[in-house]
Amino acid sequence: MRERRRLRLGVLILVSVVLLGALPLYFGIRTLSRDPVFDTLDALDVPSWAAVETVDNVSGSRWCLQDCRLRERTVESERAPEETARVYETALREDGWEPWKVSPCPEQPAKGSYTCWRRDELTLDLWVREPTCVPPPVDGEPAVPPSPAASAAPGECAGSLVSVKVRNAIDDERTRPQPSTDPSLTGEDPFPTVSDDPLGELTPSPS
Repeated sequence: MRERRRLRLGVLILVSVVLLGALPLYFGIRTLSRDPVFDTLDALDVPSWAAVETVDNVSGSRWCLQDCRLRERTVESERAPEETARVYETALREDGWEPWKVSPCPEQPAKGSYTCWRRDELTLDLWVREPTCVPPPVDGEPAVPPSPAASAAPGECAGSLVSVKVRNAIDDERTRPQPSTDPSLTGEDPFPTVSDDPLGELTPSPS
């Protein structure tokens, strides 16, 4: 009986040690694998129709080893780009993000609404535009896209597409001061001026 009690007590102690060690390890691994920036984006107060389907992608190192972390999120919305952009901009302001008037924003011309934001050590790019409509395949073969003159069916290809890009401010080139192009600061051109004649003027030899 004493040996059975000791065995049961030992099993209970072993199970307790495993549980007490496994739970912190599980939550620790979960914390390291889940970027807190995505949790912040999840907490944005946007209606359900503005976040129908979400796809996240992350690259780089959280500790900026070689490349700093880049977080990208693509969201589908059921309503038009104008209304979707308004609710996202309002949610960002309520969450402490401030509009960031910086050039270039965007880096390349983009259709729709493209705005830039800053909060603490992060920068955020918000791009809301019309979705890219791809017809479903027909008999296993890609469908021929409709001509621009063809009108889309009611409710087809509606809604909008939202892209969110979050970077560390220290890794965002737009936070760095741009070099001045003032000619007075560059000095004279160190390269000689080349005349039209590639040989120049020949020096006469002594007679």
